[in-house]
Amino acid sequence: MLRCCSSLGCPEFSLEETLALARKHGLGGVELRALGGTVELAGYLAGQYGSPEALAEKLSREWPQVRVVAFNTSMKLVGATTAERDQLLDIAPWAEALGVRWLRVFDGGKSADAEEIARATETLRWWREERAARGWNVDWMIETHDSLFTAAAIGRLLAAEPDAAILWDSHHTWKKGGEDPLITWRAIRASVVHVHVKDSVSVPSARHPFTYVLPGAGEFPMAPLVAALRNEGFSGPVSLEWERMWHPYLPTLDEALTVAAAREWW
Repeated sequence: MLRCCSSLGCPEFSLEETLALARKHGLGGVELRALGGTVELAGYLAGQYGSPEALAEKLSREWPQVRVVAFNTSMKLVGATTAERDQLLDIAPWAEALGVRWLRVFDGGKSADAEEIARATETLRWWREERAARGWNVDWMIETHDSLFTAAAIGRLLAAEPDAAILWDSHHTWKKGGEDPLITWRAIRASVVHVHVKDSVSVPSARHPFTYVLPGAGEFPMAPLVAALRNEGFSGPVSLEWERMWHPYLPTLDEALTVAAAREWW
């Protein structure tokens, strides 16, 4: 597996600072959600580097050790706004120029029922038409975030869209879906291209009925999950999604990565 981190953990950092932090901790990649204090990445990157081609040349020359594995957008399969669609179309050329394989989109919705799955399918059809018209290689991976918590819910989407690529938020499955991550993994592994991991304890925080904690200090069953990923030969990104942008009580991403390594968490 390719160990990675999300820039949500250091949202104030520049791209170079984010890449340097990943390299310091021996990570192979980063997924980009925020840079320079903003999630409007297309505008930020244009202001810093001018064009996608200029950034691609710079990263190839100066940062060959760490690659950008995904751009994480605000787009939803169910309930997408025009602004979210426009923002996704704005960032896609940057992903394309950098050779980034995936744009993250959320599942959206609340129940993953038949109506919501139909709406998700409509959104996917829109994307396929846009992608084909523009000749893009970059594609979507769908994060299990709002409604696709369990194997059964994810399965309903995959029954309608067998080729859908899944970004599996394993913590959401465990904490919000109430399902053993190993059960979910066995059911969806053929469709998973990227995995989010984090740790928490069952103590309410400002935003959730749980509190995120440093890797290895919580209750998430990380050891059996890592063993399952390795036994299956999963080679995709396994990313520490350290959500410091949304949860400022968290320690720095640097500290979280240091602790994760010291505890052999992953």
